Amino acid sequence: MSSSGPPPPQPPVPPNRAPLKALIPLFGSTIVFACLDTTAKVMSYHLPVIEISWFRYVINLMMAVAVLNPLSSPGAWRFRRPGLQIVRALLLTAMTLANFSALHYLQVAEVTSIGFLSPMVITLLSVVFLHETIGIRRVIAIVIGFLGVLLITQPGFGTFHPAMLLALASMLSGAIYNLVTRYLATRANPGSLVISLAAVPSLLLLPPLFVVWQTPSSPLVWGLLVFMGAAGGFGHFLVLTAHRYATAATLAPYGYIQLVWTIISGYLIFTDVPSIWTLLGAGVVIASGLYLLHRERVVHARERTAAARS
Repeated sequence: MSSSGPPPPQPPVPPNRAPLKALIPLFGSTIVFACLDTTAKVMSYHLPVIEISWFRYVINLMMAVAVLNPLSSPGAWRFRRPGLQIVRALLLTAMTLANFSALHYLQVAEVTSIGFLSPMVITLLSVVFLHETIGIRRVIAIVIGFLGVLLITQPGFGTFHPAMLLALASMLSGAIYNLVTRYLATRANPGSLVISLAAVPSLLLLPPLFVVWQTPSSPLVWGLLVFMGAAGGFGHFLVLTAHRYATAATLAPYGYIQLVWTIISGYLIFTDVPSIWTLLGAGVVIASGLYLLHRERVVHARERTAAARS
């Protein structure tokens, strides 16, 4: 009897289950970001959005420089593809300004729910800019996700608020920002990405800051501004820590838990109760996003199997 020899080596398969050391920081980041958005809504009643955004980034910059100073991390100060890094920072600045402006008028849960449309938009943009192909099932999931946002915004039914357009603009800016980040992740030093992301908004918002500046009225307001900057930096640190131990596709479904924290914080601070349409629309958007992630896993698994056979 002839032997066929040992089976060919199989490519590594990312784990389907996220380990606890990845889930703990990821869950922590969802709480931190929910607190950040809630604090931004509180601050929007005391200070201009431009000033709130500037404090958020300048404190981030101070933290980044303290950790990634030129002596201990000289590589972080070598900016490869500086033009694209600036574009990336501008996209995040636009996202923050639109998000904080929307939070002034809308419930935190509404803004968060609209933001969950981002994976669907990223998939569409990947087709346009990265020339990726998607099947009919994912197209249907994207359409259903947009229908979920229509349930939240309800245009033409008397409950639509123009600030929902700001939330959509924030989501779109964030989706493009994520695509640019994905491109730069393997082409630039991670430290330089952190520094440029904080430095560009800090400098860009300075001129309009002088026009709209209002001195914070109390130590509490000062403290909340510092908290926002620290929360933004700490939240991104937690996300990066989580991604060290699990893939983005594995962790993505757990990010939707942020909606729970925003509902709780919105109720505790503002006594906001999301409408049934907001909850229903959020459910549709989340279900569509989860199905997209599932289909991506299926497609990637088939590609790995085909590569192994070839």
